[in-house]
Amino acid sequence: MRVITGTARGRKLLTLEGEDVRPTTDRIKEAVFSVIQFETEGRTFLDLFAGSGQMGIEALSRGAKEAVFVDSAKRSVDVVRENLRATRLEQNARVLRLDWQSFLSVNTERFDIAFLDPPYGKGMLQAALALLPAHMKETGVIIAENPLNEEILSKYGDFVLDRQYRYGKIKISTFRNEANR
Repeated sequence: MRVITGTARGRKLLTLEGEDVRPTTDRIKEAVFSVIQFETEGRTFLDLFAGSGQMGIEALSRGAKEAVFVDSAKRSVDVVRENLRATRLEQNARVLRLDWQSFLSVNTERFDIAFLDPPYGKGMLQAALALLPAHMKETGVIIAENPLNEEILSKYGDFVLDRQYRYGKIKISTFRNEANR
């Protein structure tokens, strides 16, 4: 797993091992950043189920002003911090060891871009999507990764399904504020 482009282009990233870990593939990462290529620079990025932190790191490498990495697992947080050090992007990053619900209950910041790739089939994605619009800027975009067989709604708060992309057994959904579509 590597950073695709930007200031940290080509840098190798550590990944987590184990059955509970499912890193976003480079193909999907490239597709996500193609969708938001003109929306990343100077923006704030939330990597809500951070894992190795590769999505937030890619955003920072591409010029995001700040990335917030949230994960409840200590080993994930350790890997995110090591990857940030290796890419020299830690100065614009905040890494928090919290579960997603706790983070959203105390967070007062509004984000431009949020990426969600929680464990599949546990209802976390749907629950997080229901709460996330309150933490987004009106011009923001929410990006969700989930399996094709996992249902999500077409509207969460003021954010409506904008586009869906399919990659094998995975789909990427983008949500935007209905006032800005």
